Amino acid sequence: MRRLLLIGTGGTIAATADAHRLTDYQVTEGIESMLAAIPGARSLADIRCEQPFNVDSRALRTAQVLQLARRVHQAAQDDTLDGIVITHGTDSLEETAFLLHLTVRTAKPIVLVGAMRPASAPSADGPLNLINALLTARDPSSVGRGVLIAMNDRILTARHASKGHTTRVDAFGGDGQGVLGAVCDGQVRYQQHPDPSTAAALPLSGLRSLPAVDIIHDYQDAPLHPYQAAIQAGARGIVVAGMGNGSLSPAAGRGCAQALRKGLICVRASHVPRGPVTDKASDADTGLLAAHDLNPLQARIALRLALAHGMDRDAIGVLLRRL
Repeated sequence: MRRLLLIGTGGTIAATADAHRLTDYQVTEGIESMLAAIPGARSLADIRCEQPFNVDSRALRTAQVLQLARRVHQAAQDDTLDGIVITHGTDSLEETAFLLHLTVRTAKPIVLVGAMRPASAPSADGPLNLINALLTARDPSSVGRGVLIAMNDRILTARHASKGHTTRVDAFGGDGQGVLGAVCDGQVRYQQHPDPSTAAALPLSGLRSLPAVDIIHDYQDAPLHPYQAAIQAGARGIVVAGMGNGSLSPAAGRGCAQALRKGLICVRASHVPRGPVTDKASDADTGLLAAHDLNPLQARIALRLALAHGMDRDAIGVLLRRL
């Protein structure tokens, strides 16, 4: 049997609610009880369970995510394990998955899984999602495909996955973004292989914390004060979720200029869900960096890790273009 580590962190997949509600639920179930409630799950692999914490993912702190990443890195070096599955809330699942993608180097499958409906719902999606995640992690064809997400029968790459709907069970990959394959009637089937070139670009070795980086949403007639607040709060960087191709409102431009004079790194991303943010000729004069293919959440994670590694503006610009 394949040997898997199953790490429970909480989220909707571990939650229950009164009267079969799909909202206002609470995290109540531990990973052992979740696994025991699914008929036949234990027979899929030799499964070890761990529960470092059990929280709603909207409440996750940087210290907890780093704790998880270090444990995943350690488990990836363990010759007695063939793969790792992590249950996680979907509110910030894409953030944790992308951080793992950037920090953990291994050919072993690392599969994150969550649910859009609590365990008490009439049509809870968590049990099948967890089964599919275990099937994905134990399958030899998953080796070397990087950090993965198993949701709603789909298998996605963490590099390109994002939550695309607030409530539907196909919130991840419903538009095809990041989908590598699927689990069909218990069979893992891949149609494509992810590009491994960006994996583990910023390892966690020696890092005990990550510097603060704020995301500021830009829009018509946006104010200046969010940038001033970020500077005063001690942020080391700002990612602007800008308009269009990373376009900035007048206030955003002034705010970034003030931040740059204080030594912060400022990155132009976009709140448009698809398409890259390309370099502009003016970036050389303003000191701004383009996020390229990273969305604002990904740009923030990459910038935090880069700053923690002591990278300067030019090196960070090269990194963002590469990722």
